[in-house]
Amino acid sequence: MHKLGLKKNEIKLVPYTEEYHCEFCTVKDEILRTVPIEENRIEHIGSTAIKGIVSKPVLDLVMGIDRLQSINPEIVAGLKKSGFLRLKVERPEEIIFAKFTDDTYQEKTHFLHLVEYNQQLWHDLVFFRDHLNANPGEREAYQRLKKDSIRLTGIDEYTASKESFVKRIYSKRK
Repeated sequence: MHKLGLKKNEIKLVPYTEEYHCEFCTVKDEILRTVPIEENRIEHIGSTAIKGIVSKPVLDLVMGIDRLQSINPEIVAGLKKSGFLRLKVERPEEIIFAKFTDDTYQEKTHFLHLVEYNQQLWHDLVFFRDHLNANPGEREAYQRLKKDSIRLTGIDEYTASKESFVKRIYSKRK
């Protein structure tokens, strides 16, 4: 497997590898041992979950909880035991945790998106993965967009450049 990890504002794309799924399973098992959550509430999302396309070398997971406003403290403690720390990123429908290469906290290897289970964002994230895996044309279009966007100046611009594509795919779920 490609070495997982990106530093702040670093952008690079690496080829897909089946080992991403193995890494997801390993991390999911770690989380299930430390966090009081059902197995079906943790999914592999993002480009590392889409077969055959390039991705940033960071694994994305989504975990569905009942309410973001009242997170069970055992969940946060369990995630910390599994190596995930809460980031200061503010998003309305999710809380972001990350795993790092070491305790300098300079290089992130995994993102965990904590969202409300079975709500819109949960369904959108899972649908995006499933739709691209099932549609080679959409998958190729997304890969082309990612490769074109890599030339942009920073991670924020790279992410913003993909937003309309992602929203278009989300709209197909309705």
